[in-house]
Amino acid sequence: MFSASSLGITLCTFFALFALAPAETEPGAESGSGLIQELRAALADLAVEGRTHLGRLAGEQTVLSVQKAFSQVLGVVAEGLASGFNVLLQHISHFLQAAGIPVTPVRATAEGLIFVAQWLLVALIGYWLASLAFSLVASTLRRALWLLKVGVALVFFGLILSDQSVGTEAMAVRLAVLVFVCVLLGVGTSGTSNAVDQTAHLEEKVKILEKRLREIERWTKAE
Repeated sequence: MFSASSLGITLCTFFALFALAPAETEPGAESGSGLIQELRAALADLAVEGRTHLGRLAGEQTVLSVQKAFSQVLGVVAEGLASGFNVLLQHISHFLQAAGIPVTPVRATAEGLIFVAQWLLVALIGYWLASLAFSLVASTLRRALWLLKVGVALVFFGLILSDQSVGTEAMAVRLAVLVFVCVLLGVGTSGTSNAVDQTAHLEEKVKILEKRLREIERWTKAE
């Protein structure tokens, strides 16, 4: 089940996609590079799919109201940031001109800031998905490697026991070598790591409770 924080992050991400999704290109407008256009189209499709899914969960009217409020807040914030950024750019331009450095006037707009925020959001989502996929692949590989080591150890164990041509001492030596190799390779330790961590955590809690009981006894004796 999803936690409340995960649900909140998901909703904020979807509404950010709604607000930051690019509008359709007007006829006659200049088109950018093919890759950027494809990314913008994919972002718009993702926003539409997310909006449809949320509309089924929370209701179409609720989604429209929240989307409208989110867009208004985003517009106000973008306007404020653009104004502050323009003031900062103006001061920097004056300082550079006073130093004798020619500067071309640059002006930030709310649309430009929203465009940058859009691609920052896409980059963050892409990074999160890539890290999630990498962690899943790494976990799967670790589990597969552990199963492979266990399987090889069981095969050698069966071969040692099935070999009747050697004596008991030689078989014991082989089993000891197999156990030593298993310990070196960490066979059988993957499933017990969580139990060890939980035991250590419980022991720490017990120590804290014992310390508090001793403090309470001291206060009782002092009274």
